Amino acid sequence: MNAPAPAPAPAPAPLSDAVLERLAVERNAWLCTVRADGTPHSTPVWFVHRDGVWWIGSDALSVKVRNVLRRPSVSLSLEGGDHPVVAEGEATVRQEGDFPPGIVAAFAAKYDWDVTAPWRPDCGRVLLEVPVRRWLLAGTAQ
Repeated sequence: MNAPAPAPAPAPAPLSDAVLERLAVERNAWLCTVRADGTPHSTPVWFVHRDGVWWIGSDALSVKVRNVLRRPSVSLSLEGGDHPVVAEGEATVRQEGDFPPGIVAAFAAKYDWDVTAPWRPDCGRVLLEVPVRRWLLAGTAQ
């Protein structure tokens, strides 16, 4: 007999205006991925947050991308600890040619940065797309 399929996860709760403002204007977040040996890998990233999805630009050969391709579970947090904002999700790697134009424009507006431009020779660009599965903290320490 087959076990019933698990119920879908509930949609994340709406965020306060203060948290949405921080997600719009703060420049840095910390992305935590998992290395092949199971240890965490945390790195600061530039990001855009739109409609419950975090977007992160990266070199295609970076450690974070290799980690995500192996194990897509990630966490993201804003830098300030006084009013913590921490989310979990499953990252998808978007290849060049599959970048939403609105997200590319959002990186340009926020950072004056072309997220599609290579940083080093012989290495393409990717976008990490991370829909929020759940907010662990959304502006209030617990």
